[in-house]
Amino acid sequence: MNIFLLYAGTVLIWGSTWLVIKYQLGLVAPEVSVTYRFALAAAILLVYCFATSKRMRYGLRDHLGMAALGLFLFSANYFVFYLATYDLTTGLIAVVFSGIVVTNIIFGALFLGNPIRPRVALGAAFGIAGLALVFLPEILTFDLANKGSRGLLLSVAGTLLASVGNMASASNQRRGLPVVQANAYGMTYGTIFMFAFALIGGSHFNFDSAPLYVGSLLYLAVFGSVFGFGCYLTLIGRIGPDKAAYATVLFPLIALALSTVFEGYQWSGEAIVGMVLVLFGNVLVLSRKRSQITVEASA
Repeated sequence: MNIFLLYAGTVLIWGSTWLVIKYQLGLVAPEVSVTYRFALAAAILLVYCFATSKRMRYGLRDHLGMAALGLFLFSANYFVFYLATYDLTTGLIAVVFSGIVVTNIIFGALFLGNPIRPRVALGAAFGIAGLALVFLPEILTFDLANKGSRGLLLSVAGTLLASVGNMASASNQRRGLPVVQANAYGMTYGTIFMFAFALIGGSHFNFDSAPLYVGSLLYLAVFGSVFGFGCYLTLIGRIGPDKAAYATVLFPLIALALSTVFEGYQWSGEAIVGMVLVLFGNVLVLSRKRSQITVEASA
C-alpha cells in the first residue's frame, strides 16, 4: 500500500471513529462496550502475531509496561471518552483530543526527559487559546450540572489518560518492545482491566443485537483499533513519526465535518477561529522532528 493510501486511511478511520462511538451508547453500558471492543481487537492481533510467528514471550517488567499501556491507552481513556459522548458532540471531543500533541510533549519532558523548545511552547499556547475559543460558551457558563462543561472535563481527562498511555508506549519502545506485540498484549490487559471494572461496578454484560450497535462495534474494533493502528504504525516506519503524526492535525476536521452533518453541530465565529488556532498550534508543535514524540491515537 502506498503512502498516500496509508495516510488517507489513518485520517479517515480515526476521523470517523468519534462519531461511530456515539452508536455504542444505549442498551449496553459504556464499560461493557469498551470491554467487547478490545476483546475483539486483542483477539485479532493475537491471532495475527501467532500466525506470523512473532515473538510473544516477555519478562515480568515488559508485561508490567504493556499492562500500563493497556490501562491508560486501551481501557480507561476510552471509557471516559464514551462517557463524554453523552454530553458533547463527537467533533468537539476530537478537537480536545488533538491536544494530545501538546500533552505528549509536556509529559515527555516530565517522564522521559525530552526538552521543550520555544517553538513547541508557542504551538502549545496557540492550541490552548484555540481550545478556549472553541469552548468559550462552556467556559463562561461553567457548571458541572451543564452537559457541555461535563463533556469538556471528561474529554480533557480522557486525553490526559491517553497521553500517559503514549508515555507507556514510548517507554516500552525504548526498551525494545515491538509495537504490534505490545499493542496485542496491551489490548488484552485493557480488556481484563475494563472487564474487572465493569464486574466490580455491577454492570450487566448484555448485548445489543441491533445492526447499528453490532456494525459500530465491528468498525471500532477492526478498523479503529486494528487497521487504524496498522496504517499509522506502517506510516511511522516509512516516513517517520514526525510526518505521520500530522494525522492528528487532520482527523479533527473529518470528525467535525461528520458531526456537522449527523449531529447538527453549529459553527460559531469563535469556534472557527479557535479551530484554526488549534490546527496552527499543532502544526508548530509537529514541524520540528527533534521535538516529536510518537502519537498513538485513541479513537
